[in-house]
Amino acid sequence: MAKAESPVPRILVVDDNRTNALLLERVLLGEGHQVDVASDGQEALERIVHHTPDLILLDLDMPRIDGYEVCRQVKNDPATRLIPIVIVTAQNAFEAKLKAWELGADDFITKPFQCLEVVARCRSLLRIKKLVEERDSAEAVVFAFARVVEAKSPYTHGHSERVAAYALTLAAEVAVPEDEWETLRKGALLHDIGKVSVPDAILDKPESLTPAEFEIMKQHTVQGARIAEPLRSVRDAVPMIRWHHERLDGRGYPDGLFGGAIPLLVRILSVADVYDSLASARPYRGAIPHQQCLEILRRDAAGGGLDPELVDHFCTAIAPTAAGVIGKALRVPDGLFDQRTPASTSFILKLR
Repeated sequence: MAKAESPVPRILVVDDNRTNALLLERVLLGEGHQVDVASDGQEALERIVHHTPDLILLDLDMPRIDGYEVCRQVKNDPATRLIPIVIVTAQNAFEAKLKAWELGADDFITKPFQCLEVVARCRSLLRIKKLVEERDSAEAVVFAFARVVEAKSPYTHGHSERVAAYALTLAAEVAVPEDEWETLRKGALLHDIGKVSVPDAILDKPESLTPAEFEIMKQHTVQGARIAEPLRSVRDAVPMIRWHHERLDGRGYPDGLFGGAIPLLVRILSVADVYDSLASARPYRGAIPHQQCLEILRRDAAGGGLDPELVDHFCTAIAPTAAGVIGKALRVPDGLFDQRTPASTSFILKLR
């Protein structure tokens, strides 16, 4: 079978100086690229909408809309923010660089430019863009796979999205730095991906699991971590995938972590996961009423499971908006808790 040819990169040249634009067009066409030319920022934005380029060579001082505004709009749009932008200008290099980099520009070439330098910069940025796209493609496959796993059962459909929403809201409430939110979001969306390794007969069993079946269920944390670990872009989320069933008292799984050994993002995810699991219908019980869910969260925290401070924040600041989000609620069934010690507040949630 013949190998599919890679698509020819499309480069957009944006410059109101016709001589410069024609020179750049000729050089890039000679390198085998497709080239579009725009004479000002307004035309550039219109061309980007109709024919998304792989790279933009952008002048700054132009009529109608200048290059700074074009850069800002491109980099603020999720659909185009990964397009590399090379600023090509005769403006004061230091001031222009600072402003352009603040807006997200990827590289900077000062006029008069050397054609070989332009070609080399374009090759480098196009190569990086291709690697990023390959990474994003692999990441998209993993997230799509997680959605498929979740969608296999009507009992878990939408669970990870709700958990992500609760977890991010709780993270904001307890002032987790914003640069950690994306890792938390990825961990929440992927935390149950390992359930692909659990037989449907166990996932959808309407009765309590046998000890042997529960051991199989517990392996979804390990299997999920193994699935995510090879993908560098989600590697930071692996602790959440592996440890979201750990407990502060060390009686969780799979590693029996104790107290502060459980990272904050994992503890946040665990609170959100337990709430949504309780408030959602499962094959072995109906959904539990909102206020009863909060009581269970507090009892679990008092018994050494969830983080008490995070549970308190969840119950007082977040839970009121969560009430009624998930379907009709029923009473807590017998056997939801596994009594392990005589203390009335010490129990282990048996959720799946």
